[in-house]
Amino acid sequence: MRPDLLNPLFAEVTVLKGVGPAMAKPLERLKLSRVVDVAFHLPSGWIDRCPRDELDMADAGRVIAIQLTAVEYKSSAGRGPTRAHAVDAKGNYVSLVYFGGNSGWVKKLLPLGEPRFVSGKLELYGQELQIVHPDIVVPPEEASTVGGREAIYPQAEGVNSKRLAAFAAQAIERAPDLPEWIEPSLKAKHGWPGWREALVRIHADPADEKARARLAYDEVFANQLALLLVRGEARSKRGRALVGDGRLRDRLDLPYSPTGAQSRSIAEIEGDMAQNRPMLRLLQGDVGSGKTLVATMALLIAVEGGAQGALLAPTEILARQHFETLSRTLGGIATVAILTGRDKGRVRESTLMGLADGSIDILIGTHAIFQDTVTYKALGLVVVDEQHRFGVAQRMLLQAKAAVPPHLLVMTATPIPRTLTLAQYGEMDVSRLDEMPPGRQPIETRVLSEERLAEVVEALGRHLEGGGQAYWVCPLVEESETSDMAAAEMRAETLRRRFGDAAVALVHGRMKPLEKDAEMARFSEARAGVLVATTVIEVGVDVPNATLIVIEHADRFGLAQLHQLRGRVGRGGGKSVCLLLRGGTLSETSRARLALMRESNDGFRIAEEDLRLRGSGELLGTRQSGEMTFRLAAPEMLGELLPPANSDARLLVDRDGGLRGERGKAARVALYLFERDAAVGLLRSG
Repeated sequence: MRPDLLNPLFAEVTVLKGVGPAMAKPLERLKLSRVVDVAFHLPSGWIDRCPRDELDMADAGRVIAIQLTAVEYKSSAGRGPTRAHAVDAKGNYVSLVYFGGNSGWVKKLLPLGEPRFVSGKLELYGQELQIVHPDIVVPPEEASTVGGREAIYPQAEGVNSKRLAAFAAQAIERAPDLPEWIEPSLKAKHGWPGWREALVRIHADPADEKARARLAYDEVFANQLALLLVRGEARSKRGRALVGDGRLRDRLDLPYSPTGAQSRSIAEIEGDMAQNRPMLRLLQGDVGSGKTLVATMALLIAVEGGAQGALLAPTEILARQHFETLSRTLGGIATVAILTGRDKGRVRESTLMGLADGSIDILIGTHAIFQDTVTYKALGLVVVDEQHRFGVAQRMLLQAKAAVPPHLLVMTATPIPRTLTLAQYGEMDVSRLDEMPPGRQPIETRVLSEERLAEVVEALGRHLEGGGQAYWVCPLVEESETSDMAAAEMRAETLRRRFGDAAVALVHGRMKPLEKDAEMARFSEARAGVLVATTVIEVGVDVPNATLIVIEHADRFGLAQLHQLRGRVGRGGGKSVCLLLRGGTLSETSRARLALMRESNDGFRIAEEDLRLRGSGELLGTRQSGEMTFRLAAPEMLGELLPPANSDARLLVDRDGGLRGERGKAARVALYLFERDAAVGLLRSG
């Protein structure tokens, strides 16, 4: 239960003065629904106001603060600007320009002959100085209330930075003094302030690096401690040792020998499953590195050991694809079934009976496989595919499903930088598939201007005439008035006019599951030559005959997502090509991303570079897929903060009595504050 001293921070945002139902809506768009969210909505930058006694053309481009006196008004016809000509103490002129046509308001704000303290960006207009819409105009006696540095907050339509600053000030007022959870020598070494002082300082001065680092460290520390507690609890539970005898695996007819990395990973998994404590292992593998074979071997080990296995996929498309693959591979070796939210009636009842009586060895499906109505005779292994879609809380729920906690293997085809592996999966052992199966050719990647779209369509025509298939990826489902991005529906329509309706399939996230499945089936069975899609095909679509992928507006995607999309091709024996269509103007970051895609097929290198290039932006598609992200710790800070946070958390657990000691009680507050409190409930002592 959350400590009472945190209740003022976890109150609804409407307790703040000035936040009614109308203001709550733009705050909700910023994900600020509670007071703590406002307190943790840190400034993203600042304005430095340069105090000046007199105007100087050398200050053009700077935000200045100066005392001025209006001497003349000039209004334009209609809704043209109103100009208040003003002078400084030395008689130098500047125009204060207001758009909107309300000259009466300007005259009231700047009465002739009366001095005002004014701040805004000084600009040169021809040979004259001007300030357009000064952001501060107050009587001279109020000048002392204007700070030299003003924080700028990330904002949304309906709430500006000044309002957010006012709400933040109220949120900080409600913030209590909290007991110190950082190991004293570590805090002293870095010269970090206390938690509440850091919060006050960062809102007052966004350039305060020690305050920002302290708050970021707190969040990372709470995360590492939570993962450590989860791991400790999992390790303390008694699981079921599953020892495979090889009788089922020996019957597999593999087209090639496993790579060294696959053999190593299978051996690590087999060793874990033979223990009577539940396995917690993350399997990282680049696109095409052979994770499915490793997962298949793990599932067969479970069946050989007298248990059932379950494979959880994030989407119905991926679940059905796994079902088809494993049904073919394991036909006559093990009984495989599928269960998704769409399965109803007798089919569902039959599957449920087979799970309960043990006649089904392996179940594949979406979250439906862990509903309360689904019972297993002896669930021994859970394999989670595309792990970046599932957070720590979901991993804990999976383990609570069986009477005896099952072994857990989670997989991701999104290579994760080593820094983030520790941050997101610190409770797990890690296996890496860092080599490709033999015969897998690198995908040739080319970057083309969108102006060459007609050439690309002609090249697609030649590709289809030669019997090939292709993906065409668009960022949006339909045209948007506020965006010039290509839409999947519009692109499908133009390609159908060129190649015929039957040749073009279309898949996007707003389609009904049956429609989606039908279109996917048309493409996978080669009844359609082109699949136009949004990023719904980012994971798990496997059509070996598709050897061309076109990605429109590639400069708008992150590196990791581009790499995932590129991995849809190159799955057969032939040469594959990825065409990245870029916009006309590129930022330096976009240029660097596309250059790296052109020169490298190494997902792990791309992931590390993605972390470096994106900085505090979204990483690896995690934010849009629901994984818990850091609010205060920017990704570029993790490399420096994770090692000490991990060491400090271990010190707390191993030396300082865990959550029972004095520092542990403070750390418990940190877990609740940063909403890693699910870990608290795991401790029997908690």
